[in-house]
Amino acid sequence: MRRAPLLAAACWFAFGIAIARHWQPPVILGTALLLLLLLAVIALRSAFRIAVFPVAALWIATGIWCWQIRPVPQAQHELLRYADGLSRMVHGHVVRIRSLATEDKPADRDNDPASPVDLVPRAAAALSIDVAVDAMEEVTPDISRMVPVKGGVRAIVISQDQALPALHCGDEVEMPLRLKIPERYRDPGAWQYADYLLAQGISAHGSVRSTKMHIMSGSGVDLRCQVYAAQSWASDRMLGLVHSAANRGLLAGMRLTEEDAGMLNAMIFGDRTRLSHTLRLGFERTGSFHLFVVSGMHVALLAGIVFWVFQRLRFRRWLATLATLALMSAYALLTGFGAPVQRALFMTTVFLLARLLTREGSVLNALGAAALAELIWSPSSLFEASFQMTFLAIVAIAGIAVPLGERTFLPYLRASRRLHELWMEPVLPPKLAQFRVMVRMWGEALAGLFGHWARLMPGAVIRALLFAAELALIGLVAEMVMALPMAVYFHRATLFALPANMLTVPVVSLLAPLAVLTFFAALLGPWVALIPAAGTALLLHGIVWIIGRVSQIQTTEVRVPAPAWWIGLVALGVWTFCCWAVRRSRAWAWVAAATLPLALAAVLWPEAPTITKGTLEVTAIDVGQGDSLLVVSPQGGTILVDAGGPVGGLNESAATTSTFDVGEEVVSPYLWSRRIRRLDVLVLSHAHSDHMGGMSAVMRNFRPRELWVAVDPDSEAYRALLHEAATLGVRVRHLSAGTSLAWSGSQLSVLAPSPRYTNSGEPANNDSLVMRLEYGKASVLLEGDAEASSEQAMLARGLTPVTLLKVGHHGSRTSTTPEFFAALAPRDAVVSVGKGNTFGHPRPEVIARIAAAGTRLYRTDEFGLTTFLMNRDGEVRQVLGAGDDEP
Repeated sequence: MRRAPLLAAACWFAFGIAIARHWQPPVILGTALLLLLLLAVIALRSAFRIAVFPVAALWIATGIWCWQIRPVPQAQHELLRYADGLSRMVHGHVVRIRSLATEDKPADRDNDPASPVDLVPRAAAALSIDVAVDAMEEVTPDISRMVPVKGGVRAIVISQDQALPALHCGDEVEMPLRLKIPERYRDPGAWQYADYLLAQGISAHGSVRSTKMHIMSGSGVDLRCQVYAAQSWASDRMLGLVHSAANRGLLAGMRLTEEDAGMLNAMIFGDRTRLSHTLRLGFERTGSFHLFVVSGMHVALLAGIVFWVFQRLRFRRWLATLATLALMSAYALLTGFGAPVQRALFMTTVFLLARLLTREGSVLNALGAAALAELIWSPSSLFEASFQMTFLAIVAIAGIAVPLGERTFLPYLRASRRLHELWMEPVLPPKLAQFRVMVRMWGEALAGLFGHWARLMPGAVIRALLFAAELALIGLVAEMVMALPMAVYFHRATLFALPANMLTVPVVSLLAPLAVLTFFAALLGPWVALIPAAGTALLLHGIVWIIGRVSQIQTTEVRVPAPAWWIGLVALGVWTFCCWAVRRSRAWAWVAAATLPLALAAVLWPEAPTITKGTLEVTAIDVGQGDSLLVVSPQGGTILVDAGGPVGGLNESAATTSTFDVGEEVVSPYLWSRRIRRLDVLVLSHAHSDHMGGMSAVMRNFRPRELWVAVDPDSEAYRALLHEAATLGVRVRHLSAGTSLAWSGSQLSVLAPSPRYTNSGEPANNDSLVMRLEYGKASVLLEGDAEASSEQAMLARGLTPVTLLKVGHHGSRTSTTPEFFAALAPRDAVVSVGKGNTFGHPRPEVIARIAAAGTRLYRTDEFGLTTFLMNRDGEVRQVLGAGDDEP
């Protein structure tokens, strides 16, 4: 409390926000009454040391109040009313501009011959612009007119000849758009693109050809847009250096590439648009991705260097402080002024001002001030991963690791410096003074054996070892504390994070300022930047080489479910105790050191999967216009059939979130929410992207024992999947009609394709692996995208009724033929389909056929994730839909 009052205030304030978010007003009132009662009792019994209670109550109440009055992104219902499939003229002004990398249509996309596909065509160049809408075209049978409408739209501007319009912040634009509502995956734990856009003021998206866009005069300067433009300008300058003749003339190891520019732009400017997915994955797997995200580490490092330079230039302290803050504020604007940079800039300001006022600087108190300021400004930051991880990282380092080091070896590290200055020893504790004398004696002994040059060797070796121990201690404590947010938000336990960071952090400490120097030198000219650019390239390539080698180790990371909420509370309690204990005494510090691993073990301890044994479960996961089904056997075995993926073509969502992977962001989080750590079997029905797109991520995350496939079509993506399976040690089995096997308390049989069926061309719907599972009288048929010819072949071999049918090909009229459906006569049917899809799935005639037979139809676009639990007697005991909880 006394050492870090602002940290305590921030914690109380955050507690108030958490109360306001999760509890209802009656509970808040009851809590306040209990707190008042406690205050009254304490006041009656004692008159001192009770100030902490009313102060805590004040901050908690303030936190509740700030949460209640916080600005909430508007749902923009008025604008969404125009997302009806019609092309309408949109009028507004530009608030953000970004260039995009275009992608060709994949060869394995699912082409539906009957679908009115409205995909964006191939493009030579593309821009993403955010438009603040002022008016929309109102279309009626009799008239078309512009009506005032407010909201935000993200538009993809596409050019076929690489000639894109010259857009600037504040430009008024008018363009025809067919507005679309972003996909919302209604699955537990799924990342929501719609929420991501709404937080930026965007509720709909669309695309337009550049030739159809009309640019009018500018309507004023938007500060937010100018900040984004500054970030893009800085990134473009770095790319310009890469393409310069000066850089191209360097040796390969000292030459910056476009990939290098993407990493540098992400590290010093926060622009990740050109950061390759392969490199990003390698850094994520080794727990070192934070090195290439603008964060407190980079801001603090650069601020320290700038302040040191001003001091060497003999600036007065107040002038050096103000100049450093001015330069760091300008740098923060170049990075887009994101939340992590805001926190780092505020903490830097607190430290420098405290130093200027000659007051003792407290890291935890500065952390509390920064956290308090951000929570007052944006209470919702409390529930963001970046805020929590920044807060916990500083607590781990400044609150636990450094005090623990001060109780053990850090005093010896400081004592090992300037050994020739004898005047220091009388003011040092006896043990440290004796340590310095012994080191000098060792140096004299070595000098007698090897010469004068060896005199300094013992001190240098000891300093290096102690510095390595400091890095190891800080890294180890930070990794143990960060295990909780890593498991909750990223489902990762990075086993090699400590050695990877120990090797790379010192290099990044040199790389970051050198990269900034390279940028400023490039503003003067590429030849001026030649030497710093070569040094930057050497350091960067060294880091990439280290991370590349470490990430190739199969056990680099383990993907884990998030722990239960009470385990998180226990971990927070342990860390709080450790912060207290390391400051009490040396004995208590050792108790804290022994307690920390226990919290880590609790966070990573495997929990039993959430399954209902004794039933056959089939869960249709909402993956939009794709397929993914989880099958859980009566004995707890798990099969995942398909893993969703993009339908194909360059669309807005794919273009603006190039790293989005439905297997990583949707399917895997749902499996982790069920506490599933490993799958028994992964099944690929056929090699179309809307079934296979997320499968690589699922295979990496859950390491299935087997991968079941049918035929081997000519598809690069499919061959890459088989290669990954071989790399991960996953056994690949080819199945065909006639295969029957007992699986985990149920019977599984394959109905298609025929053993004689082959396909050496592109993937086709009739490649689909069709399976039937039986448990007592309950049965389910999983059809994939099998079409009429495959259904006729199955009819010829004989079909019997089933309890549940997964409708083929998303309800297309090419599947679920009348004869096939009549033979199966399912009681329930489920179709996986995207909301508002342009294919027209499920087709009206298929819906009518199912309804006429009295079969209950469940659609993932209406119900979201849907689970069927079937008993041995053949009855569906329970049906669970996620649609009821849709926000």
